[in-house]
Amino acid sequence: MFTVLAVQLPAQTTDNQRWRDSLTVLNRLIATQPWSADLHLRKAAANLQLKQWQYAIDEYAQVLRKEPRNPAALFYRAYANTHLRHFDLARNDLNDLLLYLPSHFEARISLAVVLQQIGHKQEALDQLNQAVQLHVDSAVAYAMRANLERDMKQDDAALYDWQRAEQLSPLDPTYVVSHVDLLLVLERRTEARRVLDAAVRRGIPRGMLLEWYEKCKR
Repeated sequence: MFTVLAVQLPAQTTDNQRWRDSLTVLNRLIATQPWSADLHLRKAAANLQLKQWQYAIDEYAQVLRKEPRNPAALFYRAYANTHLRHFDLARNDLNDLLLYLPSHFEARISLAVVLQQIGHKQEALDQLNQAVQLHVDSAVAYAMRANLERDMKQDDAALYDWQRAEQLSPLDPTYVVSHVDLLLVLERRTEARRVLDAAVRRGIPRGMLLEWYEKCKR
């Protein structure tokens, strides 16, 4: 993920006021200095924090006119466009970014989400397959693919991916309960109980899983 730092301001100001003050400072700097992509990226970051999506998009557009391959501008313009539900525009920017940086994890995952939003589930799955291939140690990639596979009724594939997510992040209860939930839907209660017991042995507090133990009894 790209990080765009904001101008540092006194801690006692509220968050929104801090970002508005940041914009004031940045506008002054932009007006008095030669072109600086960094300043425009900082200004856009403040716009994002204030949920001023269109203002942020306009700033990123300025950066991209000067630097068409600027990865931060492409990624965060797509992010802003998703909030405005301009999914086709977001998809275009993410595709462009992945042409230059094919291993960019956040961009590929974000593209998969956008494709799901517009109903292109198989294309989304293709993106998540690539994410898994490029980032074999990412529990997030396996979990996102499992969620989509479940939505697409590919239950065996989803079960495998939940298992891999658990292996890669063994103390995250979210992956355990998602895995167990699917097993319960499939009426595989004994197996679900084994998954819960294994999670407790790994160190996940049993109290966090009591609801799921109860479901295994029904």
